Amino acid sequence: MRVVSLVPSATETLRAWGVDPVAVTRFCEQPDLPTVGGTKNPDIEAIAALRPDLVVLDREENRREDAEALAAAGIPLHVLHITGVEDVEEALDGMARAVGAEEVEKGAVTPAPPARPAVPVWVPIWRRPWMAIGNGTYGASLLAAAGFQVRAGGDGRYPEEDLRRVAALGVSFVLAPSEPYPFKERHRRELEVVAPVEMVDGKDLFWWGVRTPAALARLRVLGEALRARAAAGR
Repeated sequence: MRVVSLVPSATETLRAWGVDPVAVTRFCEQPDLPTVGGTKNPDIEAIAALRPDLVVLDREENRREDAEALAAAGIPLHVLHITGVEDVEEALDGMARAVGAEEVEKGAVTPAPPARPAVPVWVPIWRRPWMAIGNGTYGASLLAAAGFQVRAGGDGRYPEEDLRRVAALGVSFVLAPSEPYPFKERHRRELEVVAPVEMVDGKDLFWWGVRTPAALARLRVLGEALRARAAAGR
């Protein structure tokens, strides 16, 4: 089946199933596969020229106008919509059916209730302006399952933030992910006005799919370590 994936986490999952897309986005980090632009600006003509049997998209990752353009070109679409860990199993089943991989072992990803008390954290995703994850997001849901409580100073799923207001939230740690904004050690001092900073793998927080069970396990280990640090007052 000729599949084009415009969703990095879906691309990772498809390849783990043995389904190699004929093209992906440059953000999918698959250097051996052809690329057809980015998640927000795919090359519609290049995709159509590949004559794919299916294009995989996501409501949050991709733009509606691009989905409409692909549909207008007569290309079948499979559209994902993941807002929490509880959506992952059904989404994997649906994508497997869509690409003819029903027999692939997908594994259970529905998490058990995490240990308590939860560790309160703030998770920035952008800088200039500051933005963070809020409720109703896959990242917040995954962290809740791992023993964290995500707090934000603003409203909405991805609120713009003011660091002074965030500092008043009383979080124990800042989890600074490697994507979508590439937070690095040089940003630590700036973020420490809120709370002590822990650098984390952005893919574990935001790439759902075949990665989810292991990401959840890694984040639970981190949660236990940070819970111990918080209890020790460090």
